[in-house]
Amino acid sequence: MRMHIGRRPLLAAGLGLAGTARAWEPARPIQLIVGFAPGGGADLAARGIAEAASRLFPTPLVVINRPGAGGAIAAQQVAGMAPDGLNLLVGGGSESISLPAFRDLPYDPRTSFRSIIRLTRQPLLIVAGRNSRFADLRAVAAAARAQPGAIPHASSGQGSIYHAVFVLFARAAGVELLHVPFTGGAPSLQALLAGTVQLAVLAPEEMGGLVQSGDIRPLGVASAERLADFPQVPTLREQGFDVVIENMKGLSAPAGLPDAIAASLHDRFRRAMAEAPWRNFLERTGAMDGYLDGPGFQTAMDGVLDSLRAALRA
Repeated sequence: MRMHIGRRPLLAAGLGLAGTARAWEPARPIQLIVGFAPGGGADLAARGIAEAASRLFPTPLVVINRPGAGGAIAAQQVAGMAPDGLNLLVGGGSESISLPAFRDLPYDPRTSFRSIIRLTRQPLLIVAGRNSRFADLRAVAAAARAQPGAIPHASSGQGSIYHAVFVLFARAAGVELLHVPFTGGAPSLQALLAGTVQLAVLAPEEMGGLVQSGDIRPLGVASAERLADFPQVPTLREQGFDVVIENMKGLSAPAGLPDAIAASLHDRFRRAMAEAPWRNFLERTGAMDGYLDGPGFQTAMDGVLDSLRAALRA
């Protein structure tokens, strides 16, 4: 699916960009390639930043959806494209930090791309159902020690970032849980509400009014700090489990991208993050501003991937 973002021509001098940024101007539309269907978190982030950045580029920004294999199909496609700045992967999630830990892929998340900018960070919470016997994650760990492999948890698929949260928690707690994969976040939530599984992972925007209604109970947040919207929910670290993992979204280009193009892309998208459309996107979706420059974004992804690979080896 394509989305065309219109543009208003601007003089390069009016952009207020560094000299390196002015050294490159795209000659054709820039594609933001998303590995998931329209309407998901990656797709919404792509459309939000495309709208916010449209006036900062002389050519249109076009969102292209290439769903499948947890984002790996889109990542493979971008990895094989020319490093000319015209094709960017909207990555940082499953295709970048969890799938490569579970299986071999036709691209290397460390070397097949040049990271440009991180846009968002998305907190993840471990939650239980209405009738759960668990008050917190310490109770989950104690029950799992008493009954290894007997506590079922849902995920949005084998190797997904939601699966990765439980892998890291189980390793930190020294326990074994029962993984029940589904085809996405919505079916896993339905299984939790139906009592088919006892635990699941959700992002704040996926919970809606389910916390207020008592249908789900947040047990822990996998961020480094508590969330303003759920101040009563402790982090996993506060409960004794050294786990920090968040979903994130950013832009990467094929490896070999020249420095001047990387600088131009970074500076324009960074400026777009201060524009009203992007701030409105954050407020509307509940995503958090997660700005990092390209090297910082790559380091953040590598850190999560390394932790997950170590957990799987253990």
